[in-house]
Parts: sequence; structure tokens; C-alpha cells
Amino acid sequence: MTAGLAFEGLNQAGHLEKDLIVVLNDNEMSISPNVGALSAYLNRIMTGQLVNRFRRQLKSLLQTIPGIGNSMVRIIKQAEESFKGFLTPGMLFEELGFKYVGPIDGHHIDHLIETFKNVKEWHRPILIHVITKKGKGYGPAELDPPSFHGVAPFTIATGRRKSEGTARISYSSVFGQTMVKLARSDPRVITITAAMQNGTGLDVYAGEFPNRIYDVGIAEQHAVTFAAGLASEGFKPVVAIYSTFLQRAYDQIVHDVCLPRLPVVFALDRSGIIGEDGPTHHGLFDISYLRHIPNLILMAPKDENEFQHMLNTATLLSQPVAIRYPRGKGEGVAMDATLMVLEMGKGEVLAEGDDLLMLPVGSMVYRACEAARQLREEGIQVTVVNPRFIKPLDSPLLCGMARRIGRVVTIEENVLAGGFGSAVIELLQERGFSDVEVLRIGIPDQFLEHGPQGVLREKCGLDCSGILRRVRSFLMGEARPKKPGLRVMGPRENRISLSI
Repeated sequence: MTAGLAFEGLNQAGHLEKDLIVVLNDNEMSISPNVGALSAYLNRIMTGQLVNRFRRQLKSLLQTIPGIGNSMVRIIKQAEESFKGFLTPGMLFEELGFKYVGPIDGHHIDHLIETFKNVKEWHRPILIHVITKKGKGYGPAELDPPSFHGVAPFTIATGRRKSEGTARISYSSVFGQTMVKLARSDPRVITITAAMQNGTGLDVYAGEFPNRIYDVGIAEQHAVTFAAGLASEGFKPVVAIYSTFLQRAYDQIVHDVCLPRLPVVFALDRSGIIGEDGPTHHGLFDISYLRHIPNLILMAPKDENEFQHMLNTATLLSQPVAIRYPRGKGEGVAMDATLMVLEMGKGEVLAEGDDLLMLPVGSMVYRACEAARQLREEGIQVTVVNPRFIKPLDSPLLCGMARRIGRVVTIEENVLAGGFGSAVIELLQERGFSDVEVLRIGIPDQFLEHGPQGVLREKCGLDCSGILRRVRSFLMGEARPKKPGLRVMGPRENRISLSI
């Protein structure tokens, strides 16, 4: 209900006066507890029910008074119209053209069935307000609903999560801890989240800086424009939103942040393959929908240590910045005690060789490094570059190595269409490199299903074995007759030649 789309739909439906039943499931939670004026209004409805009951009882009592009872009821009715909104539950929905029914207990199944049987005979827009409790029936979930919105393996008797057997810190935790450091050193740093305070790791930050964090509810469009307003007044807003949910605010990113070149930082948690949350939650499109926007800088860290330095760098820049990072644990690397500033648009050479240039992005860097190590054991010398910056690309470094080596493999946990590999091809085309072969490894043109991250990466060829398989097939193509033009190598059965 906090998203504008819900009200747009209610507005149209109430105007058309069609036969429609809308169920408002109110459990006072999204993932974090509900916030905002609408949540407060729904809470007042509960209180309003007591007022209504008292009013009905008073009316019945007055009507029993001989002679004057009905006159008194009419007078009270006229007075009531002047403050009807304070007495009538669901007045907001009534004004939108809906008949309001409720609130009713969503866990009382017989009552629910009876209500639906009754209202289906009413041929007009109806809104049924149902009250439920998140986690109902399982004690630990009732006590801590945010933690049980999406769960890892846990002990049923206690609700405690089972140990994953690793001390590696998650990217979300690194984000929260780094934001605390940044906020301590700069009072202009503000964080904004869309009902994902715990999910994005900002619970620690909120504990120390409760007046410098804003949870706007599930309203990503507002979150982005709100951040733009703060940035225009000299603050340094950091907007923490899952990659897939930031898509909802595309127009605001373009017009409200990037067009005026405002220094808003977008922390894109859950970029790449997410896992069991499925097609709606995989963050597989952010490179494609962000990198073409003018004025926007786009980064991706190879590990948790580089991530904290990217956050520090982003808050020091005077233009929009987006940082995409994966779900789950980091690589287990040592964390620098002092935050550093990364050089703008500069990549990092991790290994050098003359046979192949690998350009893996973010979460793919360590897998590519392992693949390169195995290829070296086979006598294939590989250069591995961590680009760090997806936009702007390190043109001197990438072009120099592409010219020298002649064979380039890009690896990304993003769809291939319009992704990082596309950016590299565009760069090579612009610089006139007609004899460089390019293989792009990434997500195919399809929605990914539910499944563990490791399983899905394997299916997409984004694990070490998949990278090796694709690279070996790519290198076997050396024996083919050379053709003019920049050759883009897809899967073995779908190779194309792109002339420039």
C-alpha cells in the first residue's frame, strides 16, 4: 500500500465502479515493521471499531427515549458529518469508491469464508481489511518476524540458525559497518532504505545513528527522489536497495538524480544470482539498466575489502554512483583498518599472460582467477584484470592489453544483453580494434528459476568449471580461418561475426 501503484489501481477501480474485491492483508509488517502515515491510519481503524460499537449502542439507547429520542439521533447524525473521518473506519477507502469491510481476523477461517460469501453478492468495489500476524503459529517467527522473512537452515525447536561453518562476513554486514565508519567521520552521510533496514545490514547503523537513517517503506521511487532532495541540500545520501527492487525507480534515477548530477550513492545489495527467492529477486539486470545513464559511475567489488573502499570512494565523489555487490558471504579476505580512496576508472591487474585476457566483474573475479590458474597448468598464460569500474572503463589498460593479446573473455553475473561484455565490445569498436576476438560469458536471455546460488551458477556456466569449458572451446577456434572484423564468440553453436 505504500507504493503509488496501489493507489493508482484503487483510484481507477473506484471510478469505474466495477464488481471487484480487494483484500488488504494487514500484518503490520513488510519485511521490517511498517512505517509512515498510512500504517498509522490503519492502526487508527482498529481504534475506530470501538468508537463505532459505542455509537451503535448509544443510538439504540436514545431511540428508546419516548418523544425526543429520534430527534436527538438526527442531531447527533448531523454533527457527526463534520468529523466523520474520525469516526468511520476505512473512510479513505470509502472516498476512493470502495465499500469498506473490516477489520476482520485473518486467522479465523470460518469468519473469512462467511465474509467472502456475503460480499461476493455485492456488485460494487469492495475492500476487505484482514488482520493477520506474521509468523503466526511458530513462536520464534512471531517474536522475530524480520529474521524469518527469508531463512537459512535453522533448528525448529529454538528457531536459531544453524552454523554455516565459516567466519566469513557477509557483504550486507560489511555495508552496515562501513556506513557506521563513514557516518562517524562525516555528519552529512545519511542512509535511506525501502523497508529493508535489516536485510541491507543497516540495523547496526540505525542503532548508532537513529536520526540519520530513513525507512520510507516499500516505496523505492520515493526513496530515490528523497535522496535527490537531500543531496541537493549538501547531504551525502546512500540509498540501500536490492538490485531487483531498484528497477522500480528507474525514472527517478534518470530524471531526479543523474540529470542534475546529484551525489547520491546507490548500494545495490543482492546483485547477480540470488538463489531460492527466484526470478523476481535475481539482480541480473542492473548493469544493463544503469551503465548507459549519463553522469552515473558504476562499480563492482571483487571482495568485501574492496567493497568498503568503494563505499568510501563513492561518498567522496560529486556525482551519482552505484555499487553492485552479491548476496551472501564475502571471500574471507583480511579487512583493511583504514578506508582508502580508489583511483577513478582504474582497473587492477591480478595476473599476466600473453595467450588470453580475462575481464571478470565483481563476484566473478575469484572464480576467473582459479580458472586462470588451472589454464596456466595447461600451458595457457592468462592475464586477469579486475575492472573495478564498469563505467567508466579503464580504456588505456583494457585497450592496451586487448591489442597485445588479441583474445578477450568477459565474465559477468548479469544478462549478456547490454551488460559488461557489451560495454567492452563497444569500447573496442570505438577504438578500431578489428582483429580482437571476444567471448562473453554471462546470464542467457531468460529468467532464472529458483535454486541455490551454486547450482544456478553451474547451470549458467559461471562456476570455475563452466568458465574453463567455455574458454577452452573459445581457444580451440584459433584454427579457423581468420575473418576481418571484431569477432564476438557466443556459445559454440551460436557464434557470430561482427564486422566493423
